[in-house]
Amino acid sequence: MRTLQEWFEIYSQSHMNSTNKVIHKVCVPAITFSTLSGLLAIPHPFAELVGGWLNWATLALVLTLAFYFRLGIRTGLVMTLFLSVLFFISAALLDTLGRGNLAVLSVAVFVVAWIGQFIGHKIEGKKPSFFQDLQFLLIGPAWILLARK
Repeated sequence: MRTLQEWFEIYSQSHMNSTNKVIHKVCVPAITFSTLSGLLAIPHPFAELVGGWLNWATLALVLTLAFYFRLGIRTGLVMTLFLSVLFFISAALLDTLGRGNLAVLSVAVFVVAWIGQFIGHKIEGKKPSFFQDLQFLLIGPAWILLARK
């Protein structure tokens, strides 16, 4: 497995343009939020287990955080904090909006943010890193929070 620094070095090669970087600083967290919210909006058979905290979003978080902790304790802790904040915002929106409206909001944010990402990569003149390796979809949020640019 690559080190965090190796992931960042490869990821940075297609994220050099300042406009693309700004777009990513907005769109990557938006995509992360919308993915988490979308997973939270999906009905699940676990509703009565563990006080309602077991759902598709928490299952995805466990797997995602395992990836981050393999890259280092600091990485895992920072990403746990970041993803926890997004999860609690998503949970509050689920309570406020309901599953259907949260799903619509999640899809809308996801689509708009990905359009922004592809515009950023058009400006950059390079393909998104995840075309090379899907794990870069998890590296993006860590790069936004932890990379020294």
